[in-house]
Amino acid sequence: MLKLYNSLARTPQEFVPIEPGRVRMYVCGMTVYDYCHLGHARVMVVFDMVARWLRASGYNVTYVRNITDIDDKIIRRAAEKGESIRTLTDRFIAFMNEDAAALGVLRPDAEPRATEFVPQMLDIIGKLERNGYAYAAGNRDVCYSVRKFAGYGKLSGKSIEDLRAGERVDVQEGKQDPLDFVLWKHAKESEPAEAKWDSPWGAGRPGWHIECSAMSSQLLGPHFDIHGGGQDLQFPHHENEIAQSEGAHGDTFVNYWMHNGFVRVDDEKMSKSLGNFFTIREVLKQYDAEVVRFFILRAHYRSPLNYSDAHLDDARQALTRLYTALKGFDGVAAVDWHEAHAQRFRAAMDNDFGTPEAMEVLFDLAGEVNRTGDAKAAAQLKALGGVLGLLQRPAVEFLQAAPASGMSNEAIDAQIAARIAAKKAKNFADADRIRDELKAAGIVLEDGPAGTTWRRA
Repeated sequence: MLKLYNSLARTPQEFVPIEPGRVRMYVCGMTVYDYCHLGHARVMVVFDMVARWLRASGYNVTYVRNITDIDDKIIRRAAEKGESIRTLTDRFIAFMNEDAAALGVLRPDAEPRATEFVPQMLDIIGKLERNGYAYAAGNRDVCYSVRKFAGYGKLSGKSIEDLRAGERVDVQEGKQDPLDFVLWKHAKESEPAEAKWDSPWGAGRPGWHIECSAMSSQLLGPHFDIHGGGQDLQFPHHENEIAQSEGAHGDTFVNYWMHNGFVRVDDEKMSKSLGNFFTIREVLKQYDAEVVRFFILRAHYRSPLNYSDAHLDDARQALTRLYTALKGFDGVAAVDWHEAHAQRFRAAMDNDFGTPEAMEVLFDLAGEVNRTGDAKAAAQLKALGGVLGLLQRPAVEFLQAAPASGMSNEAIDAQIAARIAAKKAKNFADADRIRDELKAAGIVLEDGPAGTTWRRA
């Protein structure tokens, strides 16, 4: 039975879908005015993994990941480029899809664009106004009255008083409370016509939060199973989605909330101001896309992900070891779920999508293949890797593309030190694993009286 960590309950919970055998899942996607970055890569890969595992578990999954194609940044960027908003967003949607495909991310079942769902947004805003949650502000925006919604803060664990004490938002003209947020933005004369829609409150465009409430409820219903996204969206975006959706429909919005952890670069928060901001395209110039996918999945989805060249190099060597075990096996195989390794793999994935433990199963199988040459073990390795979107290329193709030894001398010495420590602790399985990984990377170890030396093959 699958258990997942529900951010709303702040604890792992047994997953029980609303409709037996069917899962409806919505994930907040990208705002398309620039190239996707590593944070986007993690969201795409993580929830692709979640959808794959749900389907492997026998569920009929409807996976929706939206596209935000109208907001202030998009309007500004289109003006800077001297092009229409549609031309800008179409181009970056195409780039996003290229990046996702390179990372082995399957297309969601639906990829709604916000601009295609404005009537549904207006409908929800109308319901909120009738239910007493929405009001027209002095600046002609339509705002949500946060204090009217009794459950505000239940996802983030923040009370209204805590939010007011740590207030970081400016009091905009006409707002009844600084915490109130915009549902409908009144059009500015300077904004292009394509950024304006007619509404009962005058010409304007939707606020960001209302977009996801409208798209998710239209495509999945007002009450669905899983809502996902990056940890940075938990507050205020997802909190505001709950307030809007439950305020309009009078029902529970989502049963399970999932949030993936932040991406850090060399143990610092990734940001343009720090100069450590990387797009997916920049990373893929240096590393094979499957290596990047492997790197993302090797960490648990809720943990911080620390990007560095050393970690990517290590991921490349580890993936090389798996492909080395598959060298000579190019068959197509289905998972034998009755086999012991597959049962361990299932147990790991059913424990809140435990990909690190599932990866350990893959390495155990690779070790068995290396020791015995067993074709059934190789078939199982490839099939289980496929559940995670890995190991589906011919092994020779990957191995020829991978550098024989991209490891620095320092990285090799660190691995040797780890192997020596493992042997001293009588952890011979880890010692053998390290030797195998170095061998796969083209590093030959020689143990002698004076210690361990190495050379590049």
